Amino acid sequence: MGHRPRRPRASRPHQRARGLPCRAGGWRLRHPGLGGIRPTVNITAETEQGTVVGTRGPLAVVFHGVPYAAPPVGRARFEAPAPPPHWSGERDARLPGPNAPQPRRDRFGQLDLSPFFADGWHHGDDYLTLSISAPPEAHRAPVVVWVHGGAFLAGSTRAPAYDGESFARDGVVFVGVNLRVGAAGFLRLPDAPDNRGVLDVAAALGWVQRNIAAFGGDPGAVTLMGQSAGAIIVMDLLGRPDIHTLISRAIVQSGTGLGGLTGEQADVVTGALAAAIGVAPSAAGLADVSDEELVAAFPRLMDVDITRPGARAPMDGIVRYGVVSDRQPLVSLPDGAGVGIPLLIGSNLDEAALYVPQSDRSDASAERALHAAAARLNADPDTIVEAYWRPDRTPDEAHIALLSDGMFGLGTRLFAEAHSRAGLASTYVYEFEWRSDALQNRLGASHLMELPFVFDNARMPSLHGPDRLLGDTPPPRDLAERMHDSWIRFVTEGDPGWPAFTGPDGPVQRIGRSWTVQHAHRSAEFAAWGR
Repeated sequence: MGHRPRRPRASRPHQRARGLPCRAGGWRLRHPGLGGIRPTVNITAETEQGTVVGTRGPLAVVFHGVPYAAPPVGRARFEAPAPPPHWSGERDARLPGPNAPQPRRDRFGQLDLSPFFADGWHHGDDYLTLSISAPPEAHRAPVVVWVHGGAFLAGSTRAPAYDGESFARDGVVFVGVNLRVGAAGFLRLPDAPDNRGVLDVAAALGWVQRNIAAFGGDPGAVTLMGQSAGAIIVMDLLGRPDIHTLISRAIVQSGTGLGGLTGEQADVVTGALAAAIGVAPSAAGLADVSDEELVAAFPRLMDVDITRPGARAPMDGIVRYGVVSDRQPLVSLPDGAGVGIPLLIGSNLDEAALYVPQSDRSDASAERALHAAAARLNADPDTIVEAYWRPDRTPDEAHIALLSDGMFGLGTRLFAEAHSRAGLASTYVYEFEWRSDALQNRLGASHLMELPFVFDNARMPSLHGPDRLLGDTPPPRDLAERMHDSWIRFVTEGDPGWPAFTGPDGPVQRIGRSWTVQHAHRSAEFAAWGR
């Protein structure tokens, strides 16, 4: 992080108004030394389990691998998270530790995604942990708890793109969560609780409530933020009756309120996995199966059809693990406390461009794909095609637009409408439109594209190049700063700086080379899907 000089903190109006922390928290400095090219010192913090040793640099105090739950080993991989053990002495939290068992996903087709998935699985049992970046002088600072994406299959706090230093630099305590993914986190089993990865996030939020003051954070000002699979986890949690005791705001990026698996769909996945491995489809049957075997078996699930009568495959079938519920997050929201929590929510204009093979994007192929996607995703495909295949779009552009909304955009907009309709807390909606020229100008404003701007790390070299997310042409110089500042403003004040959404024709902040607030933005396209 820190790829360019920043304005002095006092010149940022939303931070002056908030009165961000300026006096020291309860840090204890020890063992001066050097870390990398910048001076650091070791620093300790006291948690309810024991003392952790992190590092203090010029911009942030950082702790890695801080446990919020006990290591999930053997049968415990399929149980609810248990409290972390206590320890005596000091626990070294200066370097990243293990992460959840997962396949390597640093390339996605032709695209290099190593900034978002690092180098894959780092083995070790003690991976239900947090990475914490805090302002050096933090005292009752606002807190962000980050839930990564990765199709419920991969991801961790080790990813360079999720470095929380930019948040710490701007007065926010950033907490990244390592959670169970894959079979351990989301495989439905008759003798185990569903959605163990979601239970992990809830356990992490409970730990934050009890401990974050020791890192300079305010437990009464916690924003839960997630992207993609992480966004769907946030949506699911917003439908729970006790979520108001754990968080005060929420940010949902590129999720969908229609992203849940029904119990029947999840059972199909369970049966297929158990058959592939040759064990009973239960936690007892899987107890002695190694993590390596579970990870290796996953590719065999992608050929399993999980479409069922009345239940399409979520996100057009790109996932096999996921949040399991017979009520979609969109349906559960009105019954949960999340309707009373301010919400910042949005998606990217060309989400689906990440998932459509470049070889399938000629006009003839795209026209066939357009009609096929409409038939998969809606009971009235002709109406959907008519709404999206406008004179100003090629067949490929129409296909990407339709598929993007079918996978993410529609479920995002309907969730925003449901939250706004309750009228108990403000809803702020955005659509991210800046288009990358990566993959020969075919990637556009795809899934993941907003992340370097939210984290203000768009200058990271590993994001640039013809096969990397941001392509060869640099984005506008102020786009990352402005978008990151809007997120900081929402975290600190509950208002990102544009008008609140008020329903289907309400204002939407369009974020791209220019910023435009537009009413009824793409309302005709969303209306074509029906209800």
